[in-house]
Amino acid sequence: MATVSLVQYEDASPQVRAVFDDIKRARNVKDVNNFWKALANQPTLLKQTWEASREVMKPGALDAVTKEMIYIAVSVAHNCEYCIHSHTASAYAKGMTQEQYAELLAVIGMASETNAFANALKIPVDEAYLK
Repeated sequence: MATVSLVQYEDASPQVRAVFDDIKRARNVKDVNNFWKALANQPTLLKQTWEASREVMKPGALDAVTKEMIYIAVSVAHNCEYCIHSHTASAYAKGMTQEQYAELLAVIGMASETNAFANALKIPVDEAYLK
């Protein structure tokens, strides 16, 4: 259950509607997802987050699928159910394959395990890695 109301388009202020319209146009969707509806309770935060997200997630040195896969990995590490589902769906829509997803989950699992070992054992970083 959400801890805030989800702002629907018809109930939104003109400032929020403008951001919703931009999201719908950019993503070619009929409605914004619940993440944006929740952020709409704070119109300035909604606008800032949308603008930053649009900039960071556009293809650049990393392609769109790679960026979505990184987002999935961070979302798993932070245990964000919403982000795991939304970015997995987005990665598939952008071309991620089942094989890539399986490998991604294997890497996430391995990194989680070895990170836990390194943290628990307080292993000093090798000098060669500090350069």
